[in-house]
Amino acid sequence: MEKFKRIGIDLAKNDFQVCPVDHAEKRVINKKLRRAEVLKFFSDSEPCLIGLEACGTAHYWARELIKLGHKVKLIASQKVKVYVVGNKNDMRDAEAILLFIR
Repeated sequence: MEKFKRIGIDLAKNDFQVCPVDHAEKRVINKKLRRAEVLKFFSDSEPCLIGLEACGTAHYWARELIKLGHKVKLIASQKVKVYVVGNKNDMRDAEAILLFIR
């Protein structure tokens, strides 16, 4: 079972970018998950704090992650933009969300 402290997720239509850190604040991975892989990934990890950018499906995914025991924070997209360094893309958005929920 994976042990993460926090995870930033950038939600998209088909692919979700996931950026977790461990308890030493070390970035473990930054990878894309297909929609079908998301619940499996989070059911295989211990409960932790997850940040999601508020969008059309964010409330659905927040409810699903809460059912798995995770704590979820929804973040307005305007606030995420402040933390993005460089050109905006899914990977940088996930990293920005991770920084925001620190």
